[in-house]
Amino acid sequence: MDITTGIEELVEEAEQLIRDHTWIPTTADRTVAAKAAADLRAAVGTPQSQQALSDVDRLEHLREALAAVALAHVHGRLAWFLGASATALTPVLHWRAMPAEDGPTFGAVPPSPQQYTEAEDAIRRLQNTLAHIATPDAIRLSREA
Repeated sequence: MDITTGIEELVEEAEQLIRDHTWIPTTADRTVAAKAAADLRAAVGTPQSQQALSDVDRLEHLREALAAVALAHVHGRLAWFLGASATALTPVLHWRAMPAEDGPTFGAVPPSPQQYTEAEDAIRRLQNTLAHIATPDAIRLSREA
C-alpha cells in the first residue's frame, strides 16, 4: 500500500469514528492534534515551496513530519491514529536523496519526484485532519451527525 492510500484510509476511519460518536476528541486530544498539525504544516510547506527544494531538503522535511507524528505524547484513539499514520509514512525512512557512490545504502532507494509529491500531499491531508480534530467544531459536528 502506498503512503497516500494508507493515510487516506486512516483519515476516513478517524472521520467516521468522530461522526459515529465512537471517538469524541477530548481537550487533551485537541491540544495534541493542534500541535501535531502545526508541526506538520511547518515541516511540509505548499506544493510550490516543496518542489523548489532540493531532494535532500524535501526528504529532510518528510522525515521531520514523520517525527512530529511519531513523537506526539497522547493516549487512546488519537495515539492509535497517530501511530498508524507514522507507520503509513515509514517508506520515507527507506528513501535516500544522496548518490550511493558505489557503497552500501542499507537498502535505501531514491524515490521518484512523484513519490515525494505524493508523500507531501499525504502529510498535508493528515495535517488538515488533525487541524479539524483540534477544533471544538469536531466535537460539535460529531454530536450533530
